[in-house]
Amino acid sequence: MGILYGIGIGAGDPQFLTYQAVECIKKCNVIAVPDSGTGNFVAYDIVMQAIPELVQKKIVKIFMPMTKDKILLEKYHKEGGTIILQYLENNDVAFLTLGDPSIYATYMYIHKIVKKNGGQVEMISGIPSFCSVSSTIGVSLTEGDEMLHIIPASASYNIEYALSLPGTKVLMKVGKSFQNIKQFLLQNDHKFDCYMVENCGMKTEKKYFSIKEFPEHTGYFTTIIIKDKKVNEKEGLNYDRNN
Repeated sequence: MGILYGIGIGAGDPQFLTYQAVECIKKCNVIAVPDSGTGNFVAYDIVMQAIPELVQKKIVKIFMPMTKDKILLEKYHKEGGTIILQYLENNDVAFLTLGDPSIYATYMYIHKIVKKNGGQVEMISGIPSFCSVSSTIGVSLTEGDEMLHIIPASASYNIEYALSLPGTKVLMKVGKSFQNIKQFLLQNDHKFDCYMVENCGMKTEKKYFSIKEFPEHTGYFTTIIIKDKKVNEKEGLNYDRNN
């Protein structure tokens, strides 16, 4: 029986692919890609730029709709797991996932199903989107003993509570919650330094270095980094990280 590899391909730039990821993709005859139903296969398109011979491999689309309906999700995850198990009877399978497979990746549902049914599974780490974003804008995620909080903005969290957590806050998959987040940050501009990157690593990447620069609307692949403003204890003045 073959091995299912959950391969993190990084945040968007094909150069983010690790040597380990490239070698694994090349050796697998079957490539699984998530299908959200939009007709866009972002992970596949990114990998194609680095590995053109991908077009010669068997591409298997695993339907994973963007819905919060738990019953529907469970149904499609089971169907996806069944499809993967069938291909594993004679092949190794590489499942492509943006960022890292351990961070809010739908791949993990398939991973668990395959493992539960006796299949062999391995994960290959990729550069997480928030690490790419912090490098792109030249801002550290943590310094000294600062905490780091990774928050899925699309979930039904109380944004006020989430942003009251000490240390650096990273909001992922901002899209649908953007207006509420932006409004709260504008009202609390004196408390935070805010940075945002849309479509990190892609040709459509855009960077913003303060809440006042944020656009009116944004998309799904948007990450916001929020840092508590530091205070100069000696002079009692806010320290602006941009100066």
